[in-house]
Amino acid sequence: MNQTALIVEGGAMRGIFASGVLDAFLESRHNPFDLVIGVSAGAANLLGYLSQQRRRSYHIITELASSGRFFDPLRFVRGGDLVDVGWLWQASFERYPLDWDVFDRFSGEFCVVATEVASGEPRYITVTPDNLLLAMQATSAMPLVQHTTPVINDEILADGGISDSIPVIEAYRRGARHLTVILSEPWGYRLKAPRFSWLLKQMLTTEPALACALLRREQCYNQALDFIAHPPADCHIELIAPPADFAVARFTRDRHRLETGYLQGYWRGRQALLGDTPLYSAHPVHLAPA
Repeated sequence: MNQTALIVEGGAMRGIFASGVLDAFLESRHNPFDLVIGVSAGAANLLGYLSQQRRRSYHIITELASSGRFFDPLRFVRGGDLVDVGWLWQASFERYPLDWDVFDRFSGEFCVVATEVASGEPRYITVTPDNLLLAMQATSAMPLVQHTTPVINDEILADGGISDSIPVIEAYRRGARHLTVILSEPWGYRLKAPRFSWLLKQMLTTEPALACALLRREQCYNQALDFIAHPPADCHIELIAPPADFAVARFTRDRHRLETGYLQGYWRGRQALLGDTPLYSAHPVHLAPA
């Protein structure tokens, strides 16, 4: 009951911040973790981290995820997918092959979060070489803007950010007592309830449990933030979050903003390694040197 865990939030293009943090960790060969959990883009960032391929995620975000082949509003208007997650994963493995030998040497557990469409509940999938591609597609599959989503163990799955965006409570439940958490929003951000809940329900009439999960997402998200701000007495949390001027949004494709976001993550990662991570809240969050 004294594991060390790394939790990385998703957030689509906002994941550029975590890619910078993890590259700073790689540069210093910093990987003391028994358990790593990623959600959506956070899971993608962890692939590069665990295979020790510095800037792999940076290139995937700034080149592949920024391309019209991945994000195409006109294709969506014509009845296709707004984002082509399957293509993104295939292209990333082809252009930036994973170093499987290094990846396999990680002795801890690599877990990604997905959401079961039928129940709206989170699914925590331990990643193996056999299920890696499906697991990665599942944790980042976006309902409403994709027509098909992956199936694992007879369960239709969607983006893990719907049911557990920041899986700190799950890490604690699994025995982790030393947590490093990389967020995609500045500390102080709180998720608000959807403004058009009636429209969301109407758009997901065939998946009512998924609609309910989306409607209660802010409760789960803010509960995780409360856990970080007020952890149990036996839990030690190091928080790394973007600065207040972080200007990358979910679908930002501007190269300058992405480059700035990456550098902000890199320097926040360096600060954490030096034990100089700034406090983001008046709450007594204990931040320890890495």
